[in-house]
Amino acid sequence: MQRPLIAALLASAFTLNAQAADLIQVYQQALANDATYASARNSLTAGQERITQGRSLLLPQVALQGTHSRFYGDQERAGLGKVSADSHQNHYVLALSQPLFNFASWQQYEQSKLSQAQAEVQFAQAQQDLIVRVAQAYFDVLTAQDNLASIQAQKSATTEQLASAKRNFEVGTQTITDTHEAQAAYDLVVAQEFAAINALEVARTALQQIIGTAPSTLATLRAGVTIAPPQPATIEPWISAAESDNFAVALQRLNVEIAKREIARNRAGHLPTVDLTASSTRDSPPTNGIQRGNSIGISWNVPIFNGFAVTSKVRETIALEEKSRNDLEANKRTAAQNARQAFLSVNSGLAQVKALEAAEVSSKSALESNKLGYQVGVRINIDVLNAQRQLYSTQRDLAKARYDTIMNGLRLKAAAGTLKEDDLAPVNALLTN
Repeated sequence: MQRPLIAALLASAFTLNAQAADLIQVYQQALANDATYASARNSLTAGQERITQGRSLLLPQVALQGTHSRFYGDQERAGLGKVSADSHQNHYVLALSQPLFNFASWQQYEQSKLSQAQAEVQFAQAQQDLIVRVAQAYFDVLTAQDNLASIQAQKSATTEQLASAKRNFEVGTQTITDTHEAQAAYDLVVAQEFAAINALEVARTALQQIIGTAPSTLATLRAGVTIAPPQPATIEPWISAAESDNFAVALQRLNVEIAKREIARNRAGHLPTVDLTASSTRDSPPTNGIQRGNSIGISWNVPIFNGFAVTSKVRETIALEEKSRNDLEANKRTAAQNARQAFLSVNSGLAQVKALEAAEVSSKSALESNKLGYQVGVRINIDVLNAQRQLYSTQRDLAKARYDTIMNGLRLKAAAGTLKEDDLAPVNALLTN
C-alpha cells in the first residue's frame, strides 16, 4: 500500500532537483555564500559602533585606582633598642572627570556620525555590486552555453555535409575539393568545440566563486523576448541621478564632510579645554589623621605654544579637504560617464537585437535556399556550410546582444544609485525553465 506513495514522493523530489535555477534563486545563494558580500556585512557591523565610540569622548570617565605598600624596617627606642617597625598602607581613589568644553572631542563625535554613515553607504554599494556580479556571472554562463550549443549544432551539420560530400565523391557527382572543404570545416569546428567547453567551465567556475557551490542547471532566456527600454527614456535624468545618488559619489561627499570636521578638530588645538573633576579617597591607616576625603572642582588647560604643530596640522587638513572636493568632482564625472555609457549601450543594444532578429530570419531563409540549391546542383557544399555558419553565428550574436542589453540596463540603474533586489524580478521574468 505504501509503494505508490513512495514512488510519487521520489518522482516529486526528482522533479524539484531537475528544476533549473533562475536568477533570483542564484542571487539568494550568493547572499548566503558570497565572501565579498559577507565581508561587507561585517564591515557594516563594525562601522555601526562608530557613534558609540565618538559619544564616549563627551561622557563622564570614572576610574577606581589604588595602591598597597608595605614598609619593612627597624626603629630605635629608648630602653628597648631596635624594634620592628613594619607597616602597610592602602590608598584608594575613585575619580570622575566630565568634559565641560572640548571642541576637538565634539568634532570627533560629529565625525563618528559621518563614519557610520559611510559604513552604511559602503554596504549598500556592496549589495548593488553583488546584484551586478551575480547577473553578469549568470549571463556569462548562458553565453558560454549558447556558444557551445551553436558550435555543436554546427558540428552536427558539418558532419552531415562531410558524409554527403564523401558519398557524392564516391559516385562521381562531386570533386575531391568539396570533400576537402567539408573536412576542413569539420576539423575547425572540432577545435572550436574544445575551446567552447573550456570557456563554459571557466564561466561556471566564476559563478561558483560567488555562490559557493557548483551551479546547477540555469534557466535560459525565453525565445523572442522583448527587452523593455530604460525609463525615463531621456538621458538627462539618469545623468542627474548619477551625479547626486551614485554610491561612490555619496561616499566621497561624506569624505568631504569628514575632512571639514578634521580641519575644525585640528584648529581646536588652540582652544582651552574645561573639565569637571570629582574624587573620593580613602587611606588605611589614615594619613595625617585623615582617613576619608572628597573633592570636586574644575580643571582647565590653555595651550600657549606647541612648536607650530597645530598650525601645520591645520594647513595639512585644509589641503586634504581640497583634495576630497576634487575627488568628489571626479567621482561625479565618472558616475555621469558610466550612466551615459550604459544608457547609450542599452539603446544601441535594443537596436542591435532588432537588427539581429531580422538577420536570423534572413539567415534561415538563406540556409534553406542553399540546401535546396545543393540538392538540385546549383549550389556546392561550401555554400551550404557558409550558410550554416552564418545562421549559427547570427543566433549566437543575437543571444549575446540580449544578455548585454539586459546587463547594461542593470548597470544604468547602478550608475544612478537606484539598483535594488526588486530590479531582478523583471529580468527573471524573461527566463524559462
